[in-house]
Amino acid sequence: MKVVLIGIGGWGKNHARILSQLGVLTAICDTDDEKRKEFGKKYSVNSYKNFNEMLESENFDAAFVCTPTNTHYQITIQLIQEKKDVFVEKPMTYLSEDGQKLIELAKKNKVVLTCGYIERFNPAVSLVKNYVLSRKYGELLMLEFHRENRLPNHIKDVGIVHDTSVHDIDTAMWLFDDTPETVFARAGQIKHEHEDFATIMLGFKDNRTATISLSWITPTRVRNFSATCTGGIIFSDFISQDVTIKTGDNTETPKKEKKEPLLLEIQNFLDAIDGRSELLVKPEHAVNVTKVAEAALLSSQKGTPIYLDLR
Repeated sequence: MKVVLIGIGGWGKNHARILSQLGVLTAICDTDDEKRKEFGKKYSVNSYKNFNEMLESENFDAAFVCTPTNTHYQITIQLIQEKKDVFVEKPMTYLSEDGQKLIELAKKNKVVLTCGYIERFNPAVSLVKNYVLSRKYGELLMLEFHRENRLPNHIKDVGIVHDTSVHDIDTAMWLFDDTPETVFARAGQIKHEHEDFATIMLGFKDNRTATISLSWITPTRVRNFSATCTGGIIFSDFISQDVTIKTGDNTETPKKEKKEPLLLEIQNFLDAIDGRSELLVKPEHAVNVTKVAEAALLSSQKGTPIYLDLR
């Protein structure tokens, strides 16, 4: 399999490393001359400044799109029209309606399309998902996410809702295996061109909830979540992949193997192309995440809950 990478910035360089390790990376494309030359040389692959030139010059099977959010739609639609399988970093598109257009075009051209919601591949999240499915600690009632960090300098085109909350929106929908009926949010702006802190509450059926707290203001890097079940509370850390379960006076710390989520995510996409496995993140999931993010921003602007009917 031959794979190209478009965009080798803050996160794209991690994709380049793993794609090279897997022996499938054949070319990279980036408008930054210094970056594309550096990584082209590092991984011994062709490098291009112009996306259309790469399309014309390279023979490849699949592409990874790791460019700014507002460029995802146009780049991806060109790739699909060329009948290339595509992995798009999150969010798949800035507008949910554009994401729906990509889905329809991907089906028409019979290509694999997915989006980079990496936390589904995090062993800490996978373990909680297994507990929820088995009901080992009862029924899942509430989720609470905390994701804080200093302002990332490379993110200019979107705020914290589109860039960061989408991880936890997707994780919540995956753990509940459902889409929210109600979204209520508050967001503010201090240092960024767009909102840089927010709190989002998602209301699911049967009074189940997920609360997401986000900040690009605080200097401490925090990425964790808790799952409140009828028989205990599960605490998980996205970074360390540690999981702790409290049931009454008892505390459990299950042992598990730590793995790199990005490697698992990329392997799932490549295996789906070869027909060896199903996509864990379907493009329809990505469009629903964007719809919820859009609702969160609208809720913050209006100061009222937004009611959804997602399919």
